[in-house]
Amino acid sequence: MILLLVAAVLGGTFLAWSAQAGSPGPRGHRHGHEAVGGRSGLSSVDLAGWARTQITSDKERHTQPHGRTAASPAPSASPAAARTGTGTVRRAGFVRAAAAADPTTLVLYDTAGPYGRLGELYAMAAANLAGHFGTVTAKPVQQYTAGMIGSYTAVLYIGSTYYCCDVPDAIPAAFYQDVSTSTKPVIWMGANIWNMANSVGVAQFTQRYGWDPTTSYYEDGGSVGTVTQVTYKNQALTRKIPAGQDGGVLRPHVLTGPGYPAVTRLADGLDSSNGHTFGWAVRSSNLTYVGEIPFAYVSESDRVIVAEDLLFDALAPATAERHRAMLRLEDISPASDPADLRAMADYLYAQKIPYGINVIPVYKDPKGTYNNGTAQTITLVQRPQVVSALKYMLARGAVLMNHGYTHQYGNVANPYDGVTGDDFEFYRAHVDSADNVVYDGPVAEDSALWAQGRVAAALTQFTLAGLPKPALWTTPHYAASAADYKVFSSNFSARLERSLYFSGTLSGDSAGPNAFIGQFFPYVVKDVYGTKVLPENIGNYEPDAFNNHPARLPADLIASARANLAVRDGFASFFYHPYYPTQPLKETVDGIKALGYTFVSPTSL
Repeated sequence: MILLLVAAVLGGTFLAWSAQAGSPGPRGHRHGHEAVGGRSGLSSVDLAGWARTQITSDKERHTQPHGRTAASPAPSASPAAARTGTGTVRRAGFVRAAAAADPTTLVLYDTAGPYGRLGELYAMAAANLAGHFGTVTAKPVQQYTAGMIGSYTAVLYIGSTYYCCDVPDAIPAAFYQDVSTSTKPVIWMGANIWNMANSVGVAQFTQRYGWDPTTSYYEDGGSVGTVTQVTYKNQALTRKIPAGQDGGVLRPHVLTGPGYPAVTRLADGLDSSNGHTFGWAVRSSNLTYVGEIPFAYVSESDRVIVAEDLLFDALAPATAERHRAMLRLEDISPASDPADLRAMADYLYAQKIPYGINVIPVYKDPKGTYNNGTAQTITLVQRPQVVSALKYMLARGAVLMNHGYTHQYGNVANPYDGVTGDDFEFYRAHVDSADNVVYDGPVAEDSALWAQGRVAAALTQFTLAGLPKPALWTTPHYAASAADYKVFSSNFSARLERSLYFSGTLSGDSAGPNAFIGQFFPYVVKDVYGTKVLPENIGNYEPDAFNNHPARLPADLIASARANLAVRDGFASFFYHPYYPTQPLKETVDGIKALGYTFVSPTSL
């Protein structure tokens, strides 16, 4: 999902997100990218087809009776005016249920229709975020039974299947009724809110919530437009979706006049095609409504930040404002320059900045790409000066982290040249004719036993070099199978990374070995694999363009850190390659500090 989008074209659709793909290092290496999940972070899902279906269904609903009863009061503002943001809204006020000591979240998702498998992928993304706060239960919405809402602190529904026309409504009437009568916070993303209004009665819905979903549509003036920006807490967040893959954002028809409660506009969407603004996220009574599912095509400065912060209102409303930063130095191997490592250590020690050091214990160049055609393997034991530099760093505030065993795969290009730091280790990939990195699936021999063997071999190399056991793990290029992730987490207290979450994790019914959603986090989470993941959410310094991605400079990292200030207790977490000069790191650190972030150690979380 990011815009340091990692260009991996996955089965025709994606979820964009950042993680740099390699650009040449000092010896020509293309290391640098910890890419995750392709342009969208969504693999094996036809988002273009889904978008067409959603828009077509919305047009058909627009032509049908709206379900308004004779007793339902007519709105005092025209639907067109309300949809373009001219209706009156209030920007404060939210009836909250008391916060639970150990918040529990129920995540409900769609499984019906031709794009039913999309629901589980989005549900995992939502469940991972809710895992920051407490226990999460995720299940298909069809399994909801009357009164279930009462067992949870809050409920989050992901409306990814548009129930209309040829797809009958799969949401139990009991869910609609319970939402409309409960005081428990409910966050509703995407489709089908109009079906709730019709089910409980449009008059009942509008009199409690102050807006009418049955006259709210994805279109404004006959088109879904081009929603390119969402403003939240004075931060202008991006929304960049490729042409033909945008299913639109619902524009709430806010009602005014006696008898209607005020509606809080939490975030403003901007349609750049006509300049109209509207409530991208609105709240009244117990219901927070977000007009789309913001887990596709995201970036480090993306509107998904709104959803990440809104969860605090439902699950931890008393959370105090706090902004922490985290740094790790990346792709350190036996081939690294000890002088570079010591220079970084001296700078960061002088600044009193704790940091992680991601070390690959064995360097391989099986084709002699950087060794005049002669294959080369180097271990830490064979580079005592590198080991000495690592110990120097550890004595000055660094935390040792394990970044794979060899950070490459066999003797093949995967996808570049087979060299440590350049290639994937636990996943296969190739570069297509359009210069995109394409994810192909787990390596052929992938299994928990195989992954454990590589972890054990890596840990042995640290021991032989006289180094302590690494405290944390980062997956090479952020890509591995579900089985691999569980192995990593059984060996380390946490992973510091972005991750892939595979179809079948919740349902037990996989859509295939390469069907996943990629995700990164603004805070620590317990994910759907049951493991602790530390955040990396603003990418890395990359001075050169690569694989259709632009350069990413200190100003870009600082801008992303500024956008993430909207998360009330979030991080600005990034990584840096020590073969680059110290000055860009200094600029980045100074800029992040100036925003009010405090740097903390990865092991403090």
